[in-house]
Amino acid sequence: MSEKLKGWALARAAARNRKTAAMLVLGFASGIPFVLLIGTLNAWLGELKVSLATIGVLSWIGLAYAFKFLWSPVVDRAQLPLLSRLGRRRSWLVLCQGALAVLLWMLAATDPVTAIGSFAVLAVIAAFLSATQDVVIDAWRIEVADETATVDLLSAIYQLGNRFAALTGGALALVLAARLSWPTVYVGFGFVMLAALVMTLFTPEERRDPADESSPLAGHSVPERRQRAIVLTIVAVCWGWAIFMLGSFMVAALTPPAPGSIAPSAGTFTQNWGPWIIVATVILPALIAGWTNRLPKLDGESESRSGGFANHCYRALILPLAEIVGRLRWGAFLVLALILLYRIADSIWAPFAFPFYLSELQYTNDEVAFASKLFGVVMTIIGVALGGVMLAAWGRMPTLLAGGIVAAASNLLYADLALGGAGIDGFAQLLFLDHSGIEPRMLRLMIAISGENIAGGLAGTAFVAYISSITSREYSAVQYALLSSMTFLVGALGRAATGEAIEIYGYANIFFLTAGLGGVAVVLVLAEWWRGAPRTSAAASEEMTA
Repeated sequence: MSEKLKGWALARAAARNRKTAAMLVLGFASGIPFVLLIGTLNAWLGELKVSLATIGVLSWIGLAYAFKFLWSPVVDRAQLPLLSRLGRRRSWLVLCQGALAVLLWMLAATDPVTAIGSFAVLAVIAAFLSATQDVVIDAWRIEVADETATVDLLSAIYQLGNRFAALTGGALALVLAARLSWPTVYVGFGFVMLAALVMTLFTPEERRDPADESSPLAGHSVPERRQRAIVLTIVAVCWGWAIFMLGSFMVAALTPPAPGSIAPSAGTFTQNWGPWIIVATVILPALIAGWTNRLPKLDGESESRSGGFANHCYRALILPLAEIVGRLRWGAFLVLALILLYRIADSIWAPFAFPFYLSELQYTNDEVAFASKLFGVVMTIIGVALGGVMLAAWGRMPTLLAGGIVAAASNLLYADLALGGAGIDGFAQLLFLDHSGIEPRMLRLMIAISGENIAGGLAGTAFVAYISSITSREYSAVQYALLSSMTFLVGALGRAATGEAIEIYGYANIFFLTAGLGGVAVVLVLAEWWRGAPRTSAAASEEMTA
């Protein structure tokens, strides 16, 4: 076996490897529908004066990314008729990318003002296909990795492709929309997805036997057939009920109310049903997964006679969570609470950023494109770099705590911006930024976005490091996907109520509220730091004894 490549030798070899080029294309293809559906779409709706309550409800399409692990076992195992000759991964990618191109064209042909219901249905389907594409890309990245195109290298290139997509689908889309029209922009991006499809046809793929049982968790024992069926049924019912409740309310909220009737309230729904949805999608599955650790497991011969697909579903959906609960015991629920709430301060109002900049503050598309998507990306990179330095110098938990504090505090910048920016102006004068030659109104926006993006980059880096530390090495890929998906859940649930609340109380009061919610995450970080301290001390003592 040849010596494993490292450093510049690895980089040079990767540059000559078509897998890395394919990863860049797939990263871009993954990011384009995400930014068009989760961010840019709201700028379009805000320009048309669609109510913030409606935008908040429509933002629930982002839950497709939180729930994607539910159908990942099907995508991982199923072969598509007719397209299967392209390969298991390529066939799914071609299906998703082709359908996304068509859906972008259909969104462009639908008027959100007069047909918001049809528009929402198309957006939901597009988000489902986009999340499915992400599942396939994650699997492809693991399967094609080798000593030259390593998983780490491919993951970094995937993130680079996502960044290019964020700039293209964000900044470029805003600039084009100011000169053309939003439907024209979405038609153009439909053709971009078609171009990605053509390039996907040339991506390499590892050929696997359809009967192959190999997966990141293959070989792990499962309960006997009846108990396994009970566990999977309970979890499926819990998730199915949650999706039904969210979907039915979304339909009711986007359907014009009958004369004399009152439109359903997103705030009331979130207050009454939000906690139960969290129980059904997180708490109960965690308890059930913990219970499975006590069940007797099948031996290899008995397992081979058991249902292969059911085993795959159990390993993909239950086993990773069961391992976490078994390892951390009741501490797992503190960990899950921290994961659910750590990014809530910025995630809960994210869909309203463009309406806030464009409609509330009356900035132009070009100004927002520069400040948010170009200048803002640089600030995010600075935040990521700062997070990396702090992780190296301070360690994981202090950096996680600092990230939670600055993420919450950055919402106060936006509250000040909504109130006229007096505090930001004072800060600019203190640092002599008011002599920079930048127009004062634009300077306020850039300072607010700088604070938020640096805080987001720092918090995001710390959060990724924390989730990575929680996962078991043996289960790392599946557990990371499961835990990172959960970060979408609470923020997405609260967005519908946030849009309604902004219309009632105004942006400034909501930014004060989100800053307070970020404080809850800070408290959870402190509790988790305290929970982990005895374990760390014990480990250190063992090392010293050894």
